[in-house]
Amino acid sequence: TRVEPIDEYCVQQLKEFDGKKLVCASKEGMDLEESEDDKKKREDEKKACEQLCTVIKEHLGDKVEKVVVSERLSDSPCILVTGEYGWSANMERIMKAQALRDSSLSTYMSSRKTMEINPSNTIVKELRKRVDADKTEKTVKDLVNLLFDTALLTSGFSLEEPNIFAARIHRMIKLGL
Repeated sequence: TRVEPIDEYCVQQLKEFDGKKLVCASKEGMDLEESEDDKKKREDEKKACEQLCTVIKEHLGDKVEKVVVSERLSDSPCILVTGEYGWSANMERIMKAQALRDSSLSTYMSSRKTMEINPSNTIVKELRKRVDADKTEKTVKDLVNLLFDTALLTSGFSLEEPNIFAARIHRMIKLGL
């Protein structure tokens, strides 16, 4: 784990180490080796989740560049990854903390986030059922925003409006009581 800000700068410049290409796992474009069966399964999952991805993108609007089916997740419902050439979540946090930062540069470089969903996760499966039944249902929008906010946190970003996130959590807790 890179902890110090200098680590972030160094690793971005260091493309290879000891004959091995370095790849940031929090950015899109990470290729994992798959068998033919895995590739076919992944294609089937992508087709099954097309409408869900579209609905999530509609609800989130400009918060994400696109919504796709993940090839890297096994447990989590979703993750936010950044563009291959943009800032990572850690770099974005470092740059936001800079005292004399150039706001035009941060607008240009701030992460263009891609939401990757895990089609085998039970939350995503249930959300897909709800979207297939009625994509305009209010709980669908709440769940999508809640998934986005939790993905922001688990992916290393900071929440823009923590009070709205807390209100959503409280609403979900009330539904469960």
